[in-house]
Amino acid sequence: MPPAKKRPRAYDPARIRTAVLAQFGNVRDAVLALSPDQLAAPTRLGDWTVRDLAAHLTMAVETVSRNLRRPEPPKAELALLDWPFATAVRAADIAEDTKELARANPDLDVLYAGTEQRLREALASAPGARLLATRTGAISLADYLVTRTVELVVHTDDLNVAVPGLDIPHDRQALAAATRLLADALAAKAPGGSTEVRIPPYAVVQCVEGPRHTRGTPPNVVETDPLTWIRLATGRLTWKDALDEAKVRASGERADLGGLLPLLS
Repeated sequence: MPPAKKRPRAYDPARIRTAVLAQFGNVRDAVLALSPDQLAAPTRLGDWTVRDLAAHLTMAVETVSRNLRRPEPPKAELALLDWPFATAVRAADIAEDTKELARANPDLDVLYAGTEQRLREALASAPGARLLATRTGAISLADYLVTRTVELVVHTDDLNVAVPGLDIPHDRQALAAATRLLADALAAKAPGGSTEVRIPPYAVVQCVEGPRHTRGTPPNVVETDPLTWIRLATGRLTWKDALDEAKVRASGERADLGGLLPLLS
């Protein structure tokens, strides 16, 4: 018998809004303290500098307020779990827009302050069911804000890697939401019940076709920490390197996730 289809995970809209604002605030505080040399430093994102990455983070958040100013689409086109698989086609456009945004806004203080103000004002009265016409398709505000936690958490990690000692903190709720969305995306990409993926303390999902366990310890188990999982899911870390560096524990013949990752890049 095939496994029962699971309901999509529910997220608390108020907590997600708070998490997005909190993580953007964490990034803003850190970015505005960077020196010119640090802002000119390279990142692991191709030819992007730290300044480019800092500008991109405002763009990722500005899409909320900008799309709330646009007419509402007639119907939803994108469910939350569709989003991770719909991002790659827009990568080139996003990269070009990021470079232009960084060139046009040399004063990051002004850019971040304006972005945050517009976001707070937009969220003050917008209902979660309001549809947004995003680059990847029409999606509800509530779902789109969950995707913003992924953007913020992933790029916070990119900044921390690019600038030694920066150590921007991750808001707990933002990290939890990003971890859960990407874990659920894996389960959607490889449906099944033969492998259990554990990402404590935030997520446990069943995936991969094969014999389904019903009790006791599953025969195939993958376990890792949230940041390692996010790096795997977004292509910042390969499956082989994660295993070699003992950042992932995998047991069982169906515990090799290398062919399923990354989920987005």
